[in-house]
Amino acid sequence: LIAADEAVRRDGPHDKAGRRAFELRTAQVIGAICVPLAAIGFYLVLGSPNEPDQPLQARLNAAPAEDRSLPEMVAMVERRLAENPSDGRGWDVIAPVYMRMGRPDDAAAAYASAIRLLGSTAQREADFGEALVFANDGVIDAQAHAAFERAVAIDAAAVKPRFYLATALGQENRREEAISAWQALLQDARGGEAWVPVVRQRLADLGVDTPPVASAPGPSEADVAAASALSEEDRTAMILSMVDGLDQRLADEGGSVEEWIRLMRAVAVLGDADRLREVAGRAVSAFENDPAATEQVESLARELGVGS
Repeated sequence: LIAADEAVRRDGPHDKAGRRAFELRTAQVIGAICVPLAAIGFYLVLGSPNEPDQPLQARLNAAPAEDRSLPEMVAMVERRLAENPSDGRGWDVIAPVYMRMGRPDDAAAAYASAIRLLGSTAQREADFGEALVFANDGVIDAQAHAAFERAVAIDAAAVKPRFYLATALGQENRREEAISAWQALLQDARGGEAWVPVVRQRLADLGVDTPPVASAPGPSEADVAAASALSEEDRTAMILSMVDGLDQRLADEGGSVEEWIRLMRAVAVLGDADRLREVAGRAVSAFENDPAATEQVESLARELGVGS
């Protein structure tokens, strides 16, 4: 078609235009006849015209799990939940998947079912409220606010519900209360958390300057000087002691993904592959509801030779 148009523009809309139009009509007729005939021929040779149609469910059951796409896997879980709507674990599993798929309404309904069947936890309530916020285009309505309040009542240190409650205060133009909420959240930061710059920006938007958050504690200059004066054996023992201290704190109190990554790198320096594998597994478990943090941990594990 492009060539015919260029020919008409070049040669004028006279005899050549008519000839081009005739050639085009001839090609259309030939194509209309030959393409279906060729398709039928290929199907008779390669297809299975005598086989009955295979329903979607049969195809899902026949395909190995590793070969199924995410929508297929979701369809399987949805079918099972339709057959057994009291499967709280199923709702708990599919809810965050709905969120990653951009289906916050379905995620909120799934979280509500999980809470009803499995009970209320700080994580479920916070995720439920977050799904409601996404479904409501960022507005924190009464239902979402109540979910965040329940989460904080269960775990007063939980970051996500406190973050959204502070946001809600801003949406309600309760400036002073919002500032207090943001500052309280910032005071609990250990340093390096992904949400810290956001909180600082929220405070800046409210006209409040905030000092930088100190990083997680590490060896002091005195520690470094003392280590340099030790023998190799003593230096290794000192490093191991610091690593054990960080490991124990993360096990007891939890921490940011940056702290877990610091621990993994330190264990890798010690050359303890078994312990590194164990630490990486615990880090993945600690961030099972945070896909971005999980990806950071798994990426480092692969880099250090202990990941899949």
